[in-house]
Amino acid sequence: MGQDKRRQEESPMEQRRNQIVELVNRKGSISFAQLKEAFPSVSEMTLRTDLKALDEARRVVRVHGGVKSVEQVVGTDDLLSRRAARNAEAKQIIAEKAAALLRPNTTLFLDSGSTATAVARCIPDQPMLIYTSGLSCAMELAKLEKPNVSLPGGRLNRFSLSVCGAQSIQTMEGINFDLLLLGVTSYSPETGFTCGVEDEARLKQTVLRRCEQKAVLLDSSKIGLKSTFHICELSDIDIVISDGKLPVEFLQACRNAGVTVL
Repeated sequence: MGQDKRRQEESPMEQRRNQIVELVNRKGSISFAQLKEAFPSVSEMTLRTDLKALDEARRVVRVHGGVKSVEQVVGTDDLLSRRAARNAEAKQIIAEKAAALLRPNTTLFLDSGSTATAVARCIPDQPMLIYTSGLSCAMELAKLEKPNVSLPGGRLNRFSLSVCGAQSIQTMEGINFDLLLLGVTSYSPETGFTCGVEDEARLKQTVLRRCEQKAVLLDSSKIGLKSTFHICELSDIDIVISDGKLPVEFLQACRNAGVTVL
């Protein structure tokens, strides 16, 4: 009752700005085009004014081409629990496609993150050597009997439930992988694949150099967004595992780069 009364007392502008903050926090980051789609009756100038005011109030962070939640920008790369709730259906589609790539008696690096955790739930119980930087992935893999599962050492990121840092990188530099299932936060043509934590970007880059086949786990909501730290370019990977809803422009870029899209 009290919350409903407060909402009734808010001006239309305040209601709209609160809705923008809720949308950004729920998705982590959105492009300006996505924001316009969410508020079709609001002019572009008004939305830009809203974003400027919300950015100045430190409720969101404006970036080139869009807006991010505050948590993502300060280096937490967002809470894993919050990311897991977003685009759950898309993550499951990606997970099932990724699991179909796995073969017995091979070596896999499974990245951290909510999509990678969904993949871990789909991995068949077969002999494999699996390294993962994701604690949530390791917990899912612990339910299996046949894979040999290892985590690199390193510093814990309590937000993403992953490990990274110099010790992780040193461990990965001595291992050759048959397949990498790479998690990313964002992709744009200008910046390539990116994430919000520098040490995690460096770990991903290290594993990329040690893999025979490189696949990115990418749902369509991440296209057109930019995060702080560069991981790699589209041409550096072999496969994009998607939710089947990738933009036409990105699909053409994949064809131009010789990248397979699943």
